[in-house]
Amino acid sequence: MRKAFCESLVNKSSNNEFVFLTGDLGFMALEPLRTAMQDRFINAGVSEQNMVSVAAGLAKSNLRPWAYSIAPFIYARPFEQIRNDVCLHSLPVILVGNGGGYGYGVMGATHHSLEDYGALLTLPGMRTFIPAFDEDIKPMVDILFKVNNPCYLRLGVTELPKDYQLPEYNSWRKLIEGDGATLIVVGPLVGGILQHLLNLDKSIRPNLWLLSELAPTKFPEEFIYDINRTEHLCVIEEHGSHGGAGQMIAHLLLKEGKPPKRFTTKTALGYPSGKYGSQKYHRVESGLDPISICKHLGI
Repeated sequence: MRKAFCESLVNKSSNNEFVFLTGDLGFMALEPLRTAMQDRFINAGVSEQNMVSVAAGLAKSNLRPWAYSIAPFIYARPFEQIRNDVCLHSLPVILVGNGGGYGYGVMGATHHSLEDYGALLTLPGMRTFIPAFDEDIKPMVDILFKVNNPCYLRLGVTELPKDYQLPEYNSWRKLIEGDGATLIVVGPLVGGILQHLLNLDKSIRPNLWLLSELAPTKFPEEFIYDINRTEHLCVIEEHGSHGGAGQMIAHLLLKEGKPPKRFTTKTALGYPSGKYGSQKYHRVESGLDPISICKHLGI
């Protein structure tokens, strides 16, 4: 997604209020943005806590700063600065984390982000955006240039099936219809699942929904219709269960008095084997691959 991300920001580079900060990352990817931004592209070095505080100061000066790093380095290492300098002052700082979930694979737990949006959404005013496909980046960037609150953008690797006609961007999108259970997937994980479900007969195929913004505050009417009709809602995310989208959705369903007959989740399980591998390896180990999900659904 970094190429689509870079292109979208280059198109915003003429905005003199826009400032981009990086924690010494983005090589072989963000050079076009550096060229376009010139002095407004700042390499803050391996100093993420300071970078976030600098971004807060820039936002306090009526600028629109974006701060970029590998996901755990942009939310975990500077968490205190995000809380105290950004969120407690409701400043429009955009935090960008690359490689969400198990995205950095064999680099291990220090580079994985399995609790990022759950942790950040405990802070006042924070919103999170989780693009699933390259095509989501531009509309999200357009939104993020208009917000007046802190936001987190979690980037990953797009897996859009070939020849699939993606619906126009919305925080909730229905990607496929079927007579089976209703699924909600968060983030790029949905691409492989979509590819697998397209090959199933409609009579057993689940309804597949994609959720791209957290935390949700309301449900589409069609989604409520689907969970009432199918009587089984399963939330799937490359994130831990605590503080994840599954808990958010369950809370909102109960709050609105609309719980489904059956509710299950599939989440990142950490490291059951104690070993590190590729993102695909960790997804399979957590049961987040299409085959495991279909087994969970009894398909």
